[in-house]
Amino acid sequence: MNYFSSDFKLGILGGGQLGKMMLNDTRKFDIYTCVLDNSNEAPCKLSSNAFTLGDLMDYDTVYNFGKQVDVLTFEIENVNVDALEALENDGIKVYPASKTLRTIQNKATQKAFYIENNLPTAPFTRFNETTAITKAINTGSISLPFVWKSAQFGYDGTGVKIVKTIHDLEGLPNVECIAENLVPFKNELSVIVVRTPSGHMKTYPVVEMEFHPEANQVEYVICPARIDDAVAKKATEVALKASKAFNHVGLLAVEMFQTQDDTIIINEVAPRPHNSGHQTIEASYTSQFEQHIRAVLDLPLGRTDNKVSGVMVNLVGAEGHSGPVVYKNIETIMSMEGVTPHIYGKKETRPFRKMGHVTIVDKDINNARKTAEAVKKAIKVISE
Repeated sequence: MNYFSSDFKLGILGGGQLGKMMLNDTRKFDIYTCVLDNSNEAPCKLSSNAFTLGDLMDYDTVYNFGKQVDVLTFEIENVNVDALEALENDGIKVYPASKTLRTIQNKATQKAFYIENNLPTAPFTRFNETTAITKAINTGSISLPFVWKSAQFGYDGTGVKIVKTIHDLEGLPNVECIAENLVPFKNELSVIVVRTPSGHMKTYPVVEMEFHPEANQVEYVICPARIDDAVAKKATEVALKASKAFNHVGLLAVEMFQTQDDTIIINEVAPRPHNSGHQTIEASYTSQFEQHIRAVLDLPLGRTDNKVSGVMVNLVGAEGHSGPVVYKNIETIMSMEGVTPHIYGKKETRPFRKMGHVTIVDKDINNARKTAEAVKKAIKVISE
């Protein structure tokens, strides 16, 4: 099929920043792109060829949108999977497949999948509702501390809480959830695996992630990870095993813990471009966004190795600020060598909302990390 400068239509469910960065590459290749999103202020609205406003969780909306395109992909997991399955039955190519998304969409189902496929993960207990956890603690069937995770609709630290005492359960939503053993880890790692419908696979270098202690969001992504080669090899092997088990098409970001004894266990996965791959735009030969487009269209995959070391800093809304956004001191960071800001196009900021990211490249990863610290201290995402 001729994808370039043709009548071919690629559909993307979700019009956020991930979609916006994918559209940079569809425009480079002149691929006609249709986007569906819940918000009329979506970052993708201006850069897509055709934008549709609609509910991503509504069956008819997703189904009718999908019928207008040749290949359908997504940049967010919270979409109507039943509609995707119906589209597949009608002959529309959906990548990753509805079966893959259905498993990943629910964290309890996702964790059970790891156990069924002999993939390493932290021990957990599944609950139909949060209130049942109190009884489990009182009877001794689970022990404190643990990590509470909502089974569905969690993102960017939302739907996750470390429970150290029984009082920490107060105020949590009474929903399907898991209680996961708290893992004593020394690093949080991620490996992005890319796979085509023909089965060709590649992996990006292992990255190291540093999290904000309060927001539970990724604050820095460091590539390559500052770990031993043996650990990197082990992490890559676990990611490839997960990819083969899911039989996915497109990108699969596999987030992992490196424990104190260098065991690698899976935390969770995302079947789409991911926060842990943003540095690939400047640091890699082929960005994760271009790679996802190549994969879902079954085109030859690009190189995944680094041209240079890279660190990514998330730009999130400052605490105490809600309203029209202002990027304070952005000129300061733009004067720093090797620094590239990416602004997502969200007009309104609020505490810890992802508003952009900054990539820092350097031949020396330690120098890049120092510059990243300076960037973090300088720029502030505030409101007017």
